[in-house]
Order: sequence, then structure tokens, then C-alpha cells
Amino acid sequence: MTMEITSGLIVFAVLALIIVVFSFLAVTSRRILRAVTYLLFVLFATAGLNYSFLGAVQLTIYAGGIIVLYVFSILLTSGVGEKTEKPETKKVVPALIGALVGLVVCGWLIFSERFAPSVVWGTDPDMNVVGQMLMSPYKYGYLLPFEVISVFLLACIIGGILIARKR
Repeated sequence: MTMEITSGLIVFAVLALIIVVFSFLAVTSRRILRAVTYLLFVLFATAGLNYSFLGAVQLTIYAGGIIVLYVFSILLTSGVGEKTEKPETKKVVPALIGALVGLVVCGWLIFSERFAPSVVWGTDPDMNVVGQMLMSPYKYGYLLPFEVISVFLLACIIGGILIARKR
């Protein structure tokens, strides 16, 4: 079995490398604002993965709105140059074990192709099907989680304002 190297595969590999590197930097950075900036780079790279709907959602909702909300919350609740505490060794080992288990499970799911859209529907779904699934209140719909997340984000904004008012 030979694999033909195309320009699309090269772009995908570069974007995947960017996602992995900046994800690692976002998780390991001790400066909170830098971690959010690294997360922004991850979201930009994810938007470039040749999925038009996913890319549009990543740029408008996450990179545009959520990152601004994170920066706003961080600047309201802490200083710009503030560092997080260094984690204790007894907490790092279980976290690494959990991360490795998660990596193995994700790798198994990806390479077994159990969740590929083409396996479920026979072809890749069009944007109409994705939109119907996202806003459907019925089985396999995501309307309830969408509304729960919006209420959660509203609670975070109100909490950030209350914390800022106390200072």
C-alpha cells in the first residue's frame, strides 16, 4: 500500500503539527494570557483544516467570541503578568497517566474509524444536515447542550463582573 504525498496532505500535516505544539504550549504555559494566545493559534489552525463549516464556526464563535471572553475574564480577575502556581509532583503523575490513556483512546477511535461521518451516513453530510442536527431538540440533536453552554457563559460573565466589582 503506497501513500501519495499531495499538497493537501502536506498542509494537513503542518496544521496538525501546529495544533499539537500550540496545544501543548497552552496547557503547559504558566502565564495565563499566553495560554489563551496559544489556544487562539490552535483554533486558527483548526479552522484551516479544509472543513469550510468547521472553519467558519472556529473563527466566528471560538476565535472571535470565546477567546475575547477568556481575555476579558482574565484581565478582570488577575494581573496581566501573573503566573500560575507550579503543579505539585503528586498531581502531575496522575495527570500524565490520564493524558496518555486519553491519547490511546483517541488514537484508537481515530484509526478504527468508528465515528467517521462517511461510515454513519455513507457520504460526508452536507451543511443542511449538520445544521438540522445542531438545532434539533429530538434524539441526536444538540439544542439542549447549546442552550446550557450559553447559560453557562452568561453565568461566567456575570461572575467575572461581580469579582471585578469587589476589587
